[in-house]
Amino acid sequence: MYALSNQLYKYEHGLTAAEQRGADVHAGETAAALRDLRAGLGRTFRLRHRVRPARGAADTMTAPVRFLSSAR
Repeated sequence: MYALSNQLYKYEHGLTAAEQRGADVHAGETAAALRDLRAGLGRTFRLRHRVRPARGAADTMTAPVRFLSSAR
């Protein structure tokens, strides 16, 4: 942790080249990790969606209709 005066100097003057490179590397690693996470989640949700039965599948097996004997 930098002293407050050093933090203010960094804020006003920016990062050195080495610090900027380090920040860029860190940002790139973070972006790659997020991209991999999104790809993994996308595969999970796509697979779950495919496993679901079709909409009409439940409707095809309907129980036989029974009439009341008084209605005949």
